[in-house]
Amino acid sequence: MKTALIDNGSLEPAAHACLRAAAAAIGARAGTRVDAVSWRHSGRIPAVALEGGPAWTLARWIRARVAAGEREYLFIPFFISPQGTIGSSIRRDLDRLRETEGGFDYAFTEGLPTDSALPAIVADRIRESASRLGLPRPPVVVVDHGGPSPASAEVRNQVADRVRAELGGAIGPLLATSMESPDGPDFAFNRPLLCEALARPGFDSGDVLIAPLFLSPGRHAGPGGDLVRIARGAEVRAPRLRCHFTDLVGSHPLALETLAGSLSRVLRVATQP
Repeated sequence: MKTALIDNGSLEPAAHACLRAAAAAIGARAGTRVDAVSWRHSGRIPAVALEGGPAWTLARWIRARVAAGEREYLFIPFFISPQGTIGSSIRRDLDRLRETEGGFDYAFTEGLPTDSALPAIVADRIRESASRLGLPRPPVVVVDHGGPSPASAEVRNQVADRVRAELGGAIGPLLATSMESPDGPDFAFNRPLLCEALARPGFDSGDVLIAPLFLSPGRHAGPGGDLVRIARGAEVRAPRLRCHFTDLVGSHPLALETLAGSLSRVLRVATQP
């Protein structure tokens, strides 16, 4: 059985470098090799921009493994909502590849539980940042990507509710938001958007802590990403506003330990007689 940590993919080298670091850490904890594989996009990153050579994308990785005679694959989901749009799309692509490549078996481990590990990580990131910046009871904005699936918004809201309950009086008001949304009333579950949240009373002045529900840096999260651009635009419109960001989810030790634990459980079952 060949194992891979899989993400959505990005054209940003930092995103795939984060995926490779996480795969190595998870594999070391579980005692097995874990490849870093992106669903799409990352294969277009210039090889010179990545230490260790070109990035694997899903179709290329599968075809290389099939050519080597391997027919059993285990994927560890490296995205916030494994049951959302991305997870469903990856499974559809795998089913198509299974037809064109002569058949193979695949399975997924559990991702980051939204009722335990994920909110614990976000709460810890908020505590870390509030302590480092000296912010007593800061207003907090938890922000995800946003998209067409209400399942992802439900994950965001569940995480935000649990973070609010865990941190209690250590933070001020907390809002769950999305970075962006498709147009139309059918996608109101994404709102408020981050730009809208940062214009609301209680979030439009003073120090506001933004906690991204993103695993890796890239075009959206991290230095120079869309989230920073949105926050800086809000600061221009509200000069008394100062936005601060927590670290991301994917590099937190609990994320790596949780995913390694999920992998180890599957491997134990697979090796039982």
